[in-house]
Amino acid sequence: MQTSQHVFDQYEGHDVTAFQLTNDNGVSATILSQGGLIHEFNAPTADGGHQNVLLSYPTTADYYTNPFYVNMAIGTAAGRTKAAKFVIDGKQVDVTANEGRNTLHGGPHGFSSVNWDGQTAVTDAGATLTLTHHFEGGAGEFPAMDVTITYVLDANNTLSLTYTATSEAPTVFNPTQHVYFNLTGADSIRQQVLQLNTTRHLDVDAEKLPTGDYLDNAGTPFDFSKPTVLGDAIDGMQNTTEKGFDDIFEVKPDADNTIARLSDPDSQLAVTIHSSRNGLVVFTANSFTDDMNLTIGHGKPNMGVALEAQNLSDATRLPQFGDITLKPGEEKSYTIGYHLSF
Repeated sequence: MQTSQHVFDQYEGHDVTAFQLTNDNGVSATILSQGGLIHEFNAPTADGGHQNVLLSYPTTADYYTNPFYVNMAIGTAAGRTKAAKFVIDGKQVDVTANEGRNTLHGGPHGFSSVNWDGQTAVTDAGATLTLTHHFEGGAGEFPAMDVTITYVLDANNTLSLTYTATSEAPTVFNPTQHVYFNLTGADSIRQQVLQLNTTRHLDVDAEKLPTGDYLDNAGTPFDFSKPTVLGDAIDGMQNTTEKGFDDIFEVKPDADNTIARLSDPDSQLAVTIHSSRNGLVVFTANSFTDDMNLTIGHGKPNMGVALEAQNLSDATRLPQFGDITLKPGEEKSYTIGYHLSF
């Protein structure tokens, strides 16, 4: 196990640090201080090289030239918060809208927007990076919050992310990582295979806000209960506005918290996602555009698939989705694991 760090580049007048975690199997992850984003997650290849299983950009600024949150840490509330407000204990909290009248992914000053402080270590758990930040709160902001994100790459080729927070006032806490997978670096993920532990997904309105209703997956393109070629599922969505997936699935974790597996039949590369929570957003990059200059080429629809493990969103408005509240004096933690096999 080992860790290293270096100045990756500069963004908005400050240095961005790249932290690299490497295990003894040749698996490595590079995380940037800016946005807590995972720049690379690499599997070793037979020729002695490596294969990054994520979409990546060459510079930090590139990640922020589009609205897709590529590989960024997301919080304090993943997903959409209707009308930029939520109610806890009978008190309404108003926050800044950043998508029409709604707040998306924690608003304009969420986890993805800041340059985090970082510290690396090698522990019994593995190669470790701890990012910390204090969010000030204030008018239009989520209440003040102290947040830690701990990234651990272990000997079994699992990269685990644990988000921990405390807050000075009642608030919401539903973090995720907006990782975009492309296991082979091809220009499309259509040949890759997805399986989800799910039988239903959420009904949403024209603003992509959950209505509170569930829709059955069986007999529809949403049925990923068995390994499904993504291109076949996407083809089944061509009569929709999105022409692909940008949907919230209710997932039921297995005994080891497995909720999803993405694999490539040719290379045998696969990523298994572990989470104890009940939601997973699947976005098949339907609206990627040619002006996105990623490391593997210009953006195009279906170049990657985002798999965002979280609680079902906007649950203060729809309490049947679960509890996403965080109260003063309380500490909450959530973990997402990405197990790489090759």
